[in-house]
Amino acid sequence: MKVLITGATGQLGRALITTAPPEAELVPVSAEQCDLTDSDAISRMVGDVEPGLIINAAAYTAVDQAESDEETARRVNADAVAALVAAHSGKLVHVSTDFVFGGDSSRAYRPDDTRSPLSVYGRTKAAGEDHLRDTDLLVRTSWLYAAGGMNFVRTMLRLMTEKDEVRVVADQIGAPTWAAGLAKTIWGLVNAEATGTFHHSDTGVASWYDFAVAIQEEARAIGLLGKSVPIIPVSTQDYPTAARRPAFSLLDSSKTRTLLDDGHTHWRMNLWHMLRAEKELG
Repeated sequence: MKVLITGATGQLGRALITTAPPEAELVPVSAEQCDLTDSDAISRMVGDVEPGLIINAAAYTAVDQAESDEETARRVNADAVAALVAAHSGKLVHVSTDFVFGGDSSRAYRPDDTRSPLSVYGRTKAAGEDHLRDTDLLVRTSWLYAAGGMNFVRTMLRLMTEKDEVRVVADQIGAPTWAAGLAKTIWGLVNAEATGTFHHSDTGVASWYDFAVAIQEEARAIGLLGKSVPIIPVSTQDYPTAARRPAFSLLDSSKTRTLLDDGHTHWRMNLWHMLRAEKELG
């Protein structure tokens, strides 16, 4: 089957390529190859490729920048999804975010829970979800990271090298997700011919502070960091940002795990794998 992958040079796009089943004929497309703010360009691309399946791994993910650039965020996160749906009669796999939720739940968010996004990023991603058909597949994830990408893990590694201390928010709760694990789940759902909405994040719960502490501990253990620095927990109020973020955005992935019957991997184990891959990159 011919599979068109948008966002092919991003964290998830690269992971989808490296974990793809051998029978998949991949057509990876980067933002440079197709401008996702241009609906006509999207239509031409799909017409030229004629894929059996599209996996939309592209997104405008600059959460704070989106607050002052809503038009671009909406074009990429919502309008591009509409254009992909209009141009393609087959299944679209679309990846979304925990930021479509408001953060006021007392339990992990289930796929059918009511969305109430707090930011432009969250609202535009929710709008993109609304363009999907019943025959499409929506996969929400959280706190995505991969070796070599632009993400929290690599930012922490840089700051822990440059700074004498690092201050990290401790009252936003969710779960990190290794891109390779998400990619394997997406291919598993495709193989299972799943439709509708599913969640995937690594098992376990963390604050950003917890995640930062683990990053330093694991990186020091393998020699990726040469020193340890104090990590100071702070509140969201003490660390203001342009975009509001949900205080609690843990995703309930039990539906996904039950369908795929593939067990659970704790986020710290996947962090271990990622940091070793990061060390190999030099």
